[in-house]
Amino acid sequence: MSFKTIMHNGGCHCGSVRWQVEAPSSVIAWKCNCSDCSMRGNTHFIVPSTKFNLVGDSKQFLTTYTFGTHTAKHTFCKVCGITSFYMPRSNPDGVAVTVNCVDTGTLTHVEIKHFDGRNWENSYDQSSIASQSKLES
Repeated sequence: MSFKTIMHNGGCHCGSVRWQVEAPSSVIAWKCNCSDCSMRGNTHFIVPSTKFNLVGDSKQFLTTYTFGTHTAKHTFCKVCGITSFYMPRSNPDGVAVTVNCVDTGTLTHVEIKHFDGRNWENSYDQSSIASQSKLES
């Protein structure tokens, strides 16, 4: 997998929320089966929060939902309801970017790994998900 990063653009369905994220063109994405991700069909890749930027006045269109431990901050557009990114419990120093919300043309490969969110602690301990938000040295 290439670690050279490029700028990806993306956002919600209605366009009220727009962002840029610096990440490789080939990413590891996580398909989670927790109650929230499985209902939304969410598959996401994780980047350090310093590599993610909201564009324009996007912040005014965001609202947040939490549940369980209230560590994950599930952000979504107040207008169209799409969660194009959120702050994951697994990576409080990162941002989880919804693969299908990245504008077409910059992601060349997506390797999907499964995260057992229904058995969160065991899956967290056995996966490499925590490393996904660490800056490359």
